[in-house]
Amino acid sequence: MRLQISVRIAARWSYRRRCQIPKSEAQTTPPLLCGGIRVLIALRMAQVRRLAVMSVLAAVLCGPAAASAAENKPAAKAPSSKASPKAAPTASPAPKAAPVPAPSEAAHNPAPGDEAGPSDVMDGDSKDSDAKGSAAGLPVPRFVSLRTNPINLRTGPGVRYPVDWVYVRRHLPVEVIGEFDTWRRIRDHDGSEGWVHQSMLSGKRTAVVTGGAQTLKRTGEDTAVVVATLEAGVIVNVQRCPAETGFCRVEVDGVQGWLKREQLWGIYPGETVQ
Repeated sequence: MRLQISVRIAARWSYRRRCQIPKSEAQTTPPLLCGGIRVLIALRMAQVRRLAVMSVLAAVLCGPAAASAAENKPAAKAPSSKASPKAAPTASPAPKAAPVPAPSEAAHNPAPGDEAGPSDVMDGDSKDSDAKGSAAGLPVPRFVSLRTNPINLRTGPGVRYPVDWVYVRRHLPVEVIGEFDTWRRIRDHDGSEGWVHQSMLSGKRTAVVTGGAQTLKRTGEDTAVVVATLEAGVIVNVQRCPAETGFCRVEVDGVQGWLKREQLWGIYPGETVQ
């Protein structure tokens, strides 16, 4: 619109300048010159009208940006409607590993398929084994000894249950405090309890020296001659314990003598062993 106005002003000024001259000079100005100027002015005015019409049509049909372009002005770039591609979604966290059962759970939920080994069951029964158990009228509780070594002490009556301890001392005295089928629940002198198969036990009587170093006497009297001194924890073979005396005759490494009942673990008070 500014261009249109400026062209119109220039055309009018040029026309008045060149063709509207005083009458006194009309005879000296060539008529042809004024005619040519009028033609040029008419052409220029027609071009200005075309530009004005095009600008109005562009504004109506295409909006302000097209009207601006029609006037030779660069239209503002419309923002792109296409969104940038999204990043690929991250992988979900890996599943946690399954939890490991606690030892107490494993003890109460034994896994099937375990097989008995040489530390659980012995082939055949010796004459002094505890195989018959209470079926032969043996009392519960009672004292027996470990038949061999090593022996697995399990948390339940079967090879499917976990091993709690492994005994490596043959002839260690233990106390049978329970029975289930061919399995025996035992307790040792330290108070540990568990299950072993009956074939791993022997009816042979043994005992453990307790209460520190003890003197082994030649006879069952307090004034008897000392034969040897036994340290606490030594396993002795019990030969006999008469009911009328408080001593038991024992043997260890070929040496025989007498110890008081209260100095041994593996003999009940007042029990008679022949």
